[in-house]
Amino acid sequence: MLNLADKVGQGGVRLRAQADRVEDFGRVLGPPLLRYCAIMAGVVVRITRNIPASTTWGTAHYGIRLIHMAQIPAKAALDLLDFYTEAGVDALLGEEPVDCFATGEAPPPAPRPAQTALLPLDLERKGRAAPQVAPLAPDEAAMAARQAAKSAKTLDELRTILDRFDGCGLKATATQLVFADGNPQARAMFVGEAPGRDEDIEGLPFVGRSGKLLDRMLAAIGLDRTKVYIANIVPWRPPGNRTPTPQESQICLPFILRQIELADPDILVCLGGPSAQTLLGIKDGITKTRGRWFSFHNGAREIRAMPTFHPAFLLRSPLQKRFAWRDFLAIKKALAG
Repeated sequence: MLNLADKVGQGGVRLRAQADRVEDFGRVLGPPLLRYCAIMAGVVVRITRNIPASTTWGTAHYGIRLIHMAQIPAKAALDLLDFYTEAGVDALLGEEPVDCFATGEAPPPAPRPAQTALLPLDLERKGRAAPQVAPLAPDEAAMAARQAAKSAKTLDELRTILDRFDGCGLKATATQLVFADGNPQARAMFVGEAPGRDEDIEGLPFVGRSGKLLDRMLAAIGLDRTKVYIANIVPWRPPGNRTPTPQESQICLPFILRQIELADPDILVCLGGPSAQTLLGIKDGITKTRGRWFSFHNGAREIRAMPTFHPAFLLRSPLQKRFAWRDFLAIKKALAG
């Protein structure tokens, strides 16, 4: 009898299975998770598609072929699981096991539960219950986001509204909301694109490798997180750290605009091209726009805004740090003026 119970990386995912043979794990957990099972049981497998039904373990849709039995060092197996977690494979999609080999067709998807419509906080205080509605279309979700963001009177209310907002699909795959960090009364506000894996775990923006680099860049001009305010356009981590889609960014845009309005900084720093293009409406890439001052209307007044390289980009392209340093010196000068 083979047993499997292991934690996948730091994502908190736990796989459990028990079977007489390794191939039986495929019937217990299905093809997408068989690789995990085989690795932890010391087996190397290859997952392939379009294997004829006559082939061992084969169906018309997918097949799994055993290569060989071999013991794999525990560290190598865990490193591979960490790789899958970094790639976004960090969640199980069902509570009950499905026999994927019972028929030649994939099982029908489970019906999606009805989502709770978002009401402004003042309506909830009056005791009105939120109605049950179907998932919103992107245009309807964007409109609901504008109305919900407008109803927020403080940053705390805005965070509560975002916690209850179900119009963005990223909320379903993220661990938690990543709202902001730092001092809301600071004169400088830094806005990135979306949280990563570390941010999703801790619930704070810029806490991974790129966040540590940002902290060092701030320290170089005499700032720290008590003197700046940090947020993202999209407050939920996209699966696998992929780039948010334009629809996802547009749905979340009203919230970050309201967040900027309520924080009311003197200087807005857009970290990375997507942040600059979304907030400033510019079409050029970050290489052309970094270091330049733009005008940004925060809903109450005109403030200065500057795009600069995202710290994650600087980690991949260290030679570009010299240009980011010039940008931060310009920010320092503007704050001193």
